[in-house]
Amino acid sequence: MCFHTRIDRPVAEIENHYNVSRTEKGMELEEELLYHHSDGFKHQDFWVIPQESPKHITPMMWGMLPPWSKNEDPMEDLKEIKGQGLNAQSEKLFTSKMYKPSSLKRRCVIPLTGFYEPYTCQKPKDYKVPFLFGAREATFLSLAGIYTVTSNKYVSFSLLTREAEPGSMYAQIHNKKNWQGQHRQIVPLADDQIEAWLSEKLTETDIDRIIHDNLPEDGLTAHPVSKDIFSRTVSADYPGIEKLVDNPNLNLDYSQWA
Repeated sequence: MCFHTRIDRPVAEIENHYNVSRTEKGMELEEELLYHHSDGFKHQDFWVIPQESPKHITPMMWGMLPPWSKNEDPMEDLKEIKGQGLNAQSEKLFTSKMYKPSSLKRRCVIPLTGFYEPYTCQKPKDYKVPFLFGAREATFLSLAGIYTVTSNKYVSFSLLTREAEPGSMYAQIHNKKNWQGQHRQIVPLADDQIEAWLSEKLTETDIDRIIHDNLPEDGLTAHPVSKDIFSRTVSADYPGIEKLVDNPNLNLDYSQWA
């Protein structure tokens, strides 16, 4: 599951890359929304391209609220959700009471410059080394997501996940299986999938096809970085956190993803 991300390019670059412009809400925002490292459980705002207005980007909170939420404090509702709404299992898109309303009408694209996943070492037990994933030949990764708009106008999103193929770079790096015995991955879109993902004409079959035919992993890079990413006492939101940091506990040839 993906709980740690990175977006270190200004909003103007996002606009130019995706040929979009900021919504009125986005124009009023004085912040650039730049994070060398964002811990999902802080529920920060990100620039997102929504299906309902695919020529625009708008700020949304990471951590999807239930569409029926009426709580004036969104944190109270998020605390009741497993994973606090940061990820959404794509396998439940069309069956979950929480996801289904968004699956056909409120999909989105989240532009990032990277995301972090933990590699669990054999020794010491449960010793985790963070890896930074990035785009090989582009500035941005375009992650597939869904979003909700509550009755009190909170707009929030979740990153879609799917089961990772055995032996894939996702499975090798994020190597600890979940409670269902699966390796998981996020869903990065290829450039030629973005317009389709935001189309109103997609059927459930079309949506499922895009999720499973997402950006090939040879379009990604990955390398280990500082353990500050997972520190509870040190903020990892600083320039240079993206730099390669070798770790003697790694039993993994990561040069294949350089």
